[in-house]
Amino acid sequence: MLPQTTLLALLASTTLASTLNKRYTFPLPESKGSKTFDEPYEIAEGEIYDGGMQTFGRGVECSGQSEGGEDDTVFIIQEGGTLKNAIIGPDQSEGVYCKGSCTVENVWWEAVCEDALSLKGGSTFKISGGGAQGADDKVIQHNIGGDVTIDGFTVYNFGKLYRSCGNCDEMYQRTVTISNVIAVDGKSMVGVNQNFGDVATITDTCATDVKDICISYEGKEDGSEPDEISKGPSESCQYTEPLAEC
Repeated sequence: MLPQTTLLALLASTTLASTLNKRYTFPLPESKGSKTFDEPYEIAEGEIYDGGMQTFGRGVECSGQSEGGEDDTVFIIQEGGTLKNAIIGPDQSEGVYCKGSCTVENVWWEAVCEDALSLKGGSTFKISGGGAQGADDKVIQHNIGGDVTIDGFTVYNFGKLYRSCGNCDEMYQRTVTISNVIAVDGKSMVGVNQNFGDVATITDTCATDVKDICISYEGKEDGSEPDEISKGPSESCQYTEPLAEC
């Protein structure tokens, strides 16, 4: 039999998780219809695509954390393009790729598969409103260099909200500015590479049941796994602890 102190700790943990799940509901908007693409829908350079709050998918089962590619995405956004007012359904593997600077506005992921949003090209990325849930690993994967702004986003039941790639073929300096974000039930909000000069700035954001807010890593150019350097506020992770509860 487990010691009484262990049983009490387990009971408290279970009660907390149960209470959290009961009081928090991911605010997924009501869908106005659905579309299933046979191939990725490409948003052209400078185009604004308004999804009208419909749900978009590819009609496939999520392949988990198996690395997919461009052909598995729902949307591909070219330089200067905008995707707005859309719900990405669970029947997809790779979500959305930005192949140039892009704006993603009021876009919701009903269930993240491998990643929700991958930043593959460009230099300036704006994520405004929207949200994502059910990410085993990353929600936003930043592979190219440049600056990312995440404002008014909601993330629930996730691995990482944002990760600056730690071992891409080409490594860059990256910055991310996070504000007015609601984060509930996650492993870490942000991961950045200190040795490449990455900086994450977090303001006006709340977090409940998020294990780590910001982790600094030593990114690698040889493809090996990055090493963790520190957790919490640092030169690379600029915010004030503790964040408010959501």
